[in-house]
Amino acid sequence: MDQRLKRLTEELGEAINESLTESERISEVIAKINAGGYDVSLLLNATIGFRKREEEPVSQATGKFESRFNPQDIKFLKSLHISVDK
Repeated sequence: MDQRLKRLTEELGEAINESLTESERISEVIAKINAGGYDVSLLLNATIGFRKREEEPVSQATGKFESRFNPQDIKFLKSLHISVDK
């Protein structure tokens, strides 16, 4: 993995971690669990895959980049507080 991609991967990990720690919903649920007398440990395992693109898909009609996000991709990104413009 080249150094730029490695740095960006680390930055992605930090962004995901920040999203989780800043999530009001997650904080609320953890507080409820704590109030029930339990301690919470959160361990997430994410697999991030990369492949080199040969060419970005571009719409012939608009000349703009076309995303390949399916509804599940969009739902996942929104859960991480990442907005997706269509």
